[in-house]
Amino acid sequence: MRHIVILGNGIAGITAARELRKQGDDRITVISAETDHFFSRTALMYVYMGQLEFNHTKPYEDWFWTKNRIELLRTQVTDIDFDRHLINCEGNAPVSYDVLILAVGSKPNFFGWPGQELRGVQGLYSKPDLDRMEANTKDIRQAVVVGGGLIGIELCEMLLTRGIQVTFLVRENSFWSSVLPTEESLLVTRHIREHHVDLRTGTELASIIDDGSGRVGSVVLTSGETLPAQFVGVAVGVSPNIDFLKDSPLETDRGILVNERLETNLPNVYAIGDCVQHRTPPACRKPLEQIWYTGQIMGETVASVINQQRVTYQPGVFFNSAKFFDIEYQTYGTVANFLPKDDTEQTFYWEHPAGKLALRINYRQQDQAVTGMNTLGIRQRQAVWQQWIEEGKSIRYVLEHLPLANFDPEFFRQYEAEIVGKFNAENPGQPVTLKAKKGLFNRIFS
Repeated sequence: MRHIVILGNGIAGITAARELRKQGDDRITVISAETDHFFSRTALMYVYMGQLEFNHTKPYEDWFWTKNRIELLRTQVTDIDFDRHLINCEGNAPVSYDVLILAVGSKPNFFGWPGQELRGVQGLYSKPDLDRMEANTKDIRQAVVVGGGLIGIELCEMLLTRGIQVTFLVRENSFWSSVLPTEESLLVTRHIREHHVDLRTGTELASIIDDGSGRVGSVVLTSGETLPAQFVGVAVGVSPNIDFLKDSPLETDRGILVNERLETNLPNVYAIGDCVQHRTPPACRKPLEQIWYTGQIMGETVASVINQQRVTYQPGVFFNSAKFFDIEYQTYGTVANFLPKDDTEQTFYWEHPAGKLALRINYRQQDQAVTGMNTLGIRQRQAVWQQWIEEGKSIRYVLEHLPLANFDPEFFRQYEAEIVGKFNAENPGQPVTLKAKKGLFNRIFS
């Protein structure tokens, strides 16, 4: 019987543990310093906002782990002796392994701002971060959030529920314009300001000022302006949590380097999840992808690889989703924030006059095949869009059958006629006619 040790109890590590148990009787140990049990990291904001208790974020009852013979060890790993197959931990005897899976996650980025070590300055990634935020925001009036990504807007929403005034510093000229095309970025920018966030675009943090007690009291911008703040939320991205591995024989770059089977350069050592950097990324994917579902897929893949199955990591069509306050965002396939200069790709964009709903579809010029989509405020079915993109359906086909992708409740207003009408106005030569009705989804795609 092998002893398989997994470092990290996030979605990647726990998925690997569960799949390994389904496939065999090896001894499995999961080591984590963060929490006793696996929880849904994406739900942390709702705990802070009072919509959930922390116990509600745990997908499995505490007895699940013993019943499934998955040992849990809560301790801080200090280093790994790869030659002797030993994991050294604080306050515990070394743990030996036959197979090691590194699922050590990410950490928030800090960029060396003066004062970033002050109390009240932090990121939000882990359960200890949430606990710190609870303490750091008690009885405060003003907060500054630095960084215009998904965690930044979550921090803004969280703080507003406590009645805290929020200033949001975004380096770009509109929110998340490094990812979103201009129209979507401007739509979300307007929406953020409508929620009483003091959104400062084209603005960067210069330093953080001590209030005299070792706590943040204000921040200074690169423009020279000083803003009062008793809390600074840092949301300028995350990096693989691999500092403790940098001087080891394990090959790393920005992350732990792995091949298509999630194998590292060391025998019987694998890496999965946020800490991974793919030597050869799958088509249309990035070397580092810190997304919940990719960690899950890697966990499933590595379990099969360890059990000698001939599989490789295949994440499929890219997708992601988020919420910008009460506007839901979904993206499928490839939608860059700008079109290629060689005119090989075209885009169609529709936005509702009220400025709260939008749909973008990108497609190739040569064969009209859809390559990606963004939607704001209109729920879409993942299975439908993934199938359309995988099969290379044309923009005309997609628009004709657009109601099949609608996932909004039955009595929500539908916008397919308006969307097709705008496309026809822009392309009068061969008008598109809606051929599908929403109710046909179950019959066609089930």
